Amino acid sequence: MGLRPLPSALTLGAAVLATVLVWEVFTPAPALDGGRVVVEIPAHRGVFGVAATLRDAGVIRSRAAFIALTLVRGSARKLRAGEYEVEPTTDTLGVLRLLETGRVKQHVVLHPEGATVTELAGELEREGIASAAATLHVAHDPAFLRPLGIPGPSVEGYLFPDTYQFVRGMTPEEILTRMVQRLRAKLAPDTLARARSRGLDLHGLLTLASIVEREAVARDEMRLISAVFWNRLKLDMPLQADPTVQYALDKERRALTRADLLVDHPFNTYRRPGLPPGPIASPGLGALAATLDPAPVKYLYFVAMDDRRHYFSTTIEQHNAAVARYRLARSR
Repeated sequence: MGLRPLPSALTLGAAVLATVLVWEVFTPAPALDGGRVVVEIPAHRGVFGVAATLRDAGVIRSRAAFIALTLVRGSARKLRAGEYEVEPTTDTLGVLRLLETGRVKQHVVLHPEGATVTELAGELEREGIASAAATLHVAHDPAFLRPLGIPGPSVEGYLFPDTYQFVRGMTPEEILTRMVQRLRAKLAPDTLARARSRGLDLHGLLTLASIVEREAVARDEMRLISAVFWNRLKLDMPLQADPTVQYALDKERRALTRADLLVDHPFNTYRRPGLPPGPIASPGLGALAATLDPAPVKYLYFVAMDDRRHYFSTTIEQHNAAVARYRLARSR
């Protein structure tokens, strides 16, 4: 009986290499043992550059294994740039699939009711999505506002309050446009008709609703606060809304002084009659509804009773008495 020939060194070496590559492809990298790893793949990088970035981030075991797998799958030209979040159990094949499909990390950004574009810009910067300065520049740029049909000085008030998912690399134009489009999609079909029946266009509606939004803490007071402002507008009384002065002086959510109320500014509704030039925040659907449906009352004044409620008055004498009670309660 003849002896079988021993495997050649070349065959044995190929088998060992194949075994190592399989292990490197299907075994998660050690760096993932500590939890999720975020890695950013720049645009216009070839497969070798992408492999180096992934290896430096510790999400793959071997550049060679990643490159070989990419060539086998024909994915070299399909890898997408962006920010990726790699889960602890993800092996090299899983990492490659992430890049092939472009499943980039989603940043959750909350823009709550009553928030301003300045607050949104800060949140976008904290999330590393866009710089606050760039966002504010676009928000006040007439060339950006005009195609969106926004007549005011900025995009303020047109950004629908909601929870959004944005990805790193989006431009401020893309982000703000999406938020404006969501506002228009959320408005009830008869909103503009109801606003026009009260003498307001969309801009005026958003402006008044934003003031109602910032004044109201308790949701059930919105229609009462709306009624106060509508009653004042009918009598050509200044709105005298503190949030408009806070907005004008960049003192949002801070107490005002008597001197603040005397500052001559287009948004100061103590000094200027009627509505200010534009919204002061993002009104929610509740504030919009209350603005279009004020309570059937004759109130002209309100003052805080505590951190959430207000005392409403019809006459200046009633209001002054309420203010005195408020100041006495605060002095105790």
